[in-house]
Amino acid sequence: MHPLEAKIRPVVDFPEPGIVFRDITPVMKDPAALRLAVEGLLQPFRDERITAVVGMEARGFVFGALAAWELSTGFVPLRKPGKLPGATEGVDYQLEYGAARLEIHRDAIGAGERVLLVDDLIATGGTAEASVRLVELLGAVVVGCSFVVELDGLGGRQRLLGHRVHSVVRY
Repeated sequence: MHPLEAKIRPVVDFPEPGIVFRDITPVMKDPAALRLAVEGLLQPFRDERITAVVGMEARGFVFGALAAWELSTGFVPLRKPGKLPGATEGVDYQLEYGAARLEIHRDAIGAGERVLLVDDLIATGGTAEASVRLVELLGAVVVGCSFVVELDGLGGRQRLLGHRVHSVVRY
């Protein structure tokens, strides 16, 4: 068992009956656990010459910004529509409960940059897959996708075939 598992709170029947929600807010509140999570996210990618860390709204901002700081590189947010003030590119994608869209500033990442994609959790993989497409649309190379938690039974990893996927804790 990974030490972070003791800080990830299972919430039964949330958001609906039969679901066990993995609440990572206790990880974020505890400085030692937060550091352990960021170190775990970065461990396989430290020697990959990452030029930018990309994080998805919203908790991906927390972990992505900390990962970027730790790597001494920049952080690039992927946002919901209408949140970025400049010229953007966007990708529409399907969620299990509807449609969604992510956007990025057109000048946020340059062609050939080496990007690490970071988020708190991968479940079905729709958001992660759209994020990879968006980063690659700008000509950057996705060096890897790193998550604090992975829910194995939902198949998210399969949507990222051809990309290096790492998760600190897997359920």
